[in-house]
Amino acid sequence: MLKERPAFAFPGLPILLLDLLVVLGALALTIQGGLQNDPGRFFYTVPVLVLGLFVLTGLFVVNPNEAAALQLFGAYRGTVRSAGMAWANPFLTKRKISTKARSFESQRLKVNDLDGNPVEIAAIVVWRVVDTAEALFEVEDCEKYVTVQSEAALRALASHFPYDAHEEGQRSLRGSMDEVAAKLKQELQRVLSQAGVEVQDARISHLAYAPEIAQAMLQRQQASAIIAARQKIVEGAVGMVEMALELLEQKGTVRLDEERKAAMVSNLLVVLCSERAANPVVNAGTLYH
Repeated sequence: MLKERPAFAFPGLPILLLDLLVVLGALALTIQGGLQNDPGRFFYTVPVLVLGLFVLTGLFVVNPNEAAALQLFGAYRGTVRSAGMAWANPFLTKRKISTKARSFESQRLKVNDLDGNPVEIAAIVVWRVVDTAEALFEVEDCEKYVTVQSEAALRALASHFPYDAHEEGQRSLRGSMDEVAAKLKQELQRVLSQAGVEVQDARISHLAYAPEIAQAMLQRQQASAIIAARQKIVEGAVGMVEMALELLEQKGTVRLDEERKAAMVSNLLVVLCSERAANPVVNAGTLYH
């Protein structure tokens, strides 16, 4: 694999000024020779003029966050990264490539998660070229390569996680966004490193169930939330009943046999766990009648 290496290039401005002086001098001598009807002067002024113009073709400009890869008859000769005007052999081909940070958002892909449920997922990837030789000569189109490989990595990643966690501590697409993003960045860096690309960030930008199962999954999530809430209510109600029985027994306010305790526990649980406010009923009789 080709690796980037620095290329030697002369500062462009001094060569430009010197070459312009030579070209203008040769042009002036050529015109003077024509006016003086001196054909012999053309034999040395015209070649100098042509050579001066040819030297000008070796000038090129490198913008900030840009690099120019130099090739001589197809062979890679190095890369110029210094911003400004430079001069190199006119026979060298200068291929410029941007080293700016670039980002793109993938399309919304429909994939199956670990449980086989169809989900829609998209990601934003921030990347930049760090090795110009690999980016230019190891892949056909660097930007297209990044796009295709990013979508392929996103598809593979989504199939390794469930949309929602079903067990305690299980990683999921919705519940472990940071871990999923870190895994996506790691996988992208592994794939894109051969193209001279550094992945600076990768984030999930869109995540949802596919429309055909979205309603069913919403009902499932609502049912899970209701069950979890009910579990908390029951746990709290049992604790309150235990506390009430302990206080009654400690203070000796009333002594209940096991049957009455069971009835009291049943009534308290009904009151505490009910979704509606309880309507009190006053007992006008004795404890047992």
